[in-house]
Parts: sequence; C-alpha cells; structure tokens
Amino acid sequence: MWKSKDVYFLSGSTGILAEDLGKALLCQFPEISFNEERISFIRTEKDAWNVREHIIKQSAGRHPLVFSTIMNPALLEILDAPEIELFNICDTYLSRLEGLLEAQPLRESGFSRHLDDTTMAKRVAAIQYCISHDDGSSTNDYDEAEVILLGVSRSGKTPISVYLATQMGIKTANYPLVCDDLNAYRLPADILRNKKRVIALSTTPEILHHIREKRYKGSSYAKLSTCVNELNQAHQIFLQYEIPIIMSDGRSIEETATQVAQELAIKKKIHLHAKKIE
Repeated sequence: MWKSKDVYFLSGSTGILAEDLGKALLCQFPEISFNEERISFIRTEKDAWNVREHIIKQSAGRHPLVFSTIMNPALLEILDAPEIELFNICDTYLSRLEGLLEAQPLRESGFSRHLDDTTMAKRVAAIQYCISHDDGSSTNDYDEAEVILLGVSRSGKTPISVYLATQMGIKTANYPLVCDDLNAYRLPADILRNKKRVIALSTTPEILHHIREKRYKGSSYAKLSTCVNELNQAHQIFLQYEIPIIMSDGRSIEETATQVAQELAIKKKIHLHAKKIE
C-alpha cells in the first residue's frame, strides 16, 4: 500500500470542480497522505505539454494521480502519458450523453461558471452587503437581507455568511447574541421585524469551548461552563421565537451553508403560502 501519493487537479477553467470531485474520492483513503496541486486554465497544447513535463519531473516516476475536467480531446491525449494515472472525470459521461441526446457537446471548460452581468452584479451586491453587515453591524438595514444568521459568539456565523454571499449570491447578515440579549431572553427589534428570514446557528458546548480556547485561552469567555450556559440561553430564545436551528458541529462550511439555503427556501414557501391564505 502507498503511504503517500502525488495528486494533481487539472482544468481548462478554475479547477474547482476537478479538485472537489477528486477530493471526494481521495477522502475514502484516510490512511494515505496525498500531496496535492491544482493547475488551472490549461487551454492550449503548449499549456498541456508544459503541465505534462512539470508533473512527470516533479513526481519522478511515482505514477501520480491526475484528476482532469479538461474537455479538449487533443489536450487530453497529451496529458495521458504512461507515467501518469489520468482520471478523465467528465469525458466518459460527456461521450455517453452525446450518444443519448444525439447532439454535439460544446466541450468548453467551465462554461457553467461564466456568469452573465445580472448574476455577477447580484453576487457582488451580496458580498458587499455581507461585509457591511457582519457581526451585528448596521442592523437597521436588515430589511434588505435575504437571510439573517443568529447565534452566540464563535458559532460559525461569519464563514457561513461569506460562503452564502460569494458562492450563492445570497445577501446575508449575521448577528451575535450578546449577554444583554441572552440574559433578557429577547431579540432586537430589527431582527424581530425580519423574523421570517432569521435562521439560527448552533454547535455543541465542547466544540464552542475548543474554538474559543484557541483565541482566548484560559478566559472566562472560553470556559466550558460559559459555553454550556450561553448555548442553553440561545436555544431557549430560538424556541421562544420559533426560529429554525441548524447545528454546525462536525460539518463543513459548504454543508452548513447548503442547509441554511434549503431552510431559507422552506421559509419562503411557508411565507408565500400564508400570504395566499390571507
């Protein structure tokens, strides 16, 4: 069994898809250490020859694993060297679809990632809004938010907000429950006014304690007892105001953000249904 292996993610575009798919497969082999490199925007034969030479020279006959989403057959032929274990992720499925649909594919890398002006403008606006409304800033502008994330300090609100804005184009604000909120068991008026867009993030006391200890080691703020108390108070507030709770413990940012987006879609449907009944 290999103890370590060189891995390359190749693409004619950003390489995000090749890396995501490759890592999804590699994570099934936790006992092996992988040395990973992403090489993006391989669009000419010269690019392909340079990448091939780089991989063969750097991996020195160790038969590296190469995950590719390149669509161009000529480039794939160059990269498919005897010294390389090439996994051509898209081509097998694309060829099969070509036969089933009886149509010629574009074979353009990253075509789905080419954003039109409207989509790009929406995403830029979401990012700007997220930055301006991080950590309880400008709560008077919460009427513009598509989602408002609520939770105690260090429960993962900011990274989830950033992901929702940058990857999904969702205008996201986040608000930390401070001592005044927790002890009074109430929420600010700006949040209550927009309750239909509020989603709570929570975690376990142990994980919260671990995260806080890294930044404020030995502080009262980071004590396990403080974490237990704050989370209990927060959950009572969420139940009191009927705010859906998403647990972020043990999940990636992507997973948690997807859950938030799904919950947001459910809340929108409920709100629209309630309007129709009225």
